[in-house]
Amino acid sequence: MIIQRASSFQRALFTSFEKKVGPRYFTAPALTSAQPSTYRDYESRDIFDWDNLGFKLIQTDYMFMTKSSQNGNFEKGKLNPYGNIELSPSAGVLNYGQGLIEGTKAYRVDDGRIFLFRPQESGIRMQIGAKRMCMPSPSIQQFVDAVKLTTIANKRWIPPAGKGSLYIRPLLIGNGPILGIAPAPEYTFIVYACPVGNYLRNGTQPLTLYVEEEHHRASQGGAGGVKAITNYAPVIKAIQEAKEKGYSDVLYLDSVNKKYIEEVSAANIFLVKGKNISTPIASGTILEGVTRKSIIDIAHDLGYKVEERLIEADELFSADEVFCTGTALGVAPVGSITYKNKRINYKVSSDLISEQLNSRLVAIQKGIIEDKRGWIIEIK
Repeated sequence: MIIQRASSFQRALFTSFEKKVGPRYFTAPALTSAQPSTYRDYESRDIFDWDNLGFKLIQTDYMFMTKSSQNGNFEKGKLNPYGNIELSPSAGVLNYGQGLIEGTKAYRVDDGRIFLFRPQESGIRMQIGAKRMCMPSPSIQQFVDAVKLTTIANKRWIPPAGKGSLYIRPLLIGNGPILGIAPAPEYTFIVYACPVGNYLRNGTQPLTLYVEEEHHRASQGGAGGVKAITNYAPVIKAIQEAKEKGYSDVLYLDSVNKKYIEEVSAANIFLVKGKNISTPIASGTILEGVTRKSIIDIAHDLGYKVEERLIEADELFSADEVFCTGTALGVAPVGSITYKNKRINYKVSSDLISEQLNSRLVAIQKGIIEDKRGWIIEIK
């Protein structure tokens, strides 16, 4: 059964957003500080050795901030120099983990233009997550404008074409002080950015995954389907143990039956068998990644059958190909998976379906081929 899933809530939000601002170009609101004339705008090549750019924190120039008013609406935000923020020790985010993160990227293309890739999808996902975490959230328009402003302010940190991207991290936190378990009285929306290269330390080498049978990433009824900050610290132990054994990352099973694969620590997973592509169905314990959604659409365009369904871990033994997707990761082939002490090796070559899908995705992100869905936002 082929499924192209999008909740009615997501569709309604995006439809409303498109009617207001259109799919491709966005006009940023006037700033209250750090006007564009004050930006450090000398060339990016002057500030960094882009050939040795990895995936680590590099401090950039500006970050965007705004706070919610008492009625839950966010004030007009502003750009501030990148730096520390002040929090009460009784802040909701520190005591009860009331926070959400997002991730999107900006790319510099060969002719010097700057593109954002589907930031509105991240804005939609933040609204869905905020509803689950009892938090107000910025509108999709506010979200996209904040991402755009942060990108423009830090554009000298966008790597040259082909050298990497600017990773943009929107963050929504309950910063208001509170003692009991309840929604915080105030919230802050922050957007900062960092230039990044390849997410993996070993560059473009295929992933080696370990199927985790003891620790679980999420459970039914929990918050595994939203990008809550509380989803990430609990997986660090499993990741560390896997890396000590020489694996790249961990593939998690469902917590009920302990036999269905769900996702990798910070990426979605796909299995290929012949012309059929399968990915675990997002039923509340799996984050619906923006790259995942994009790859599903591209696969349909290229004539592949795509199924979102329950996938038993035993199917890993018969798959022709396995790959992972994520904003930070991109599209990465899996070279091997170890399950029940058995190592399953997969073919790795230039004619992989994942390579075909990735090539199409990158070509859209760089403006090489036509963007027929309005995924790309050019920063003007």
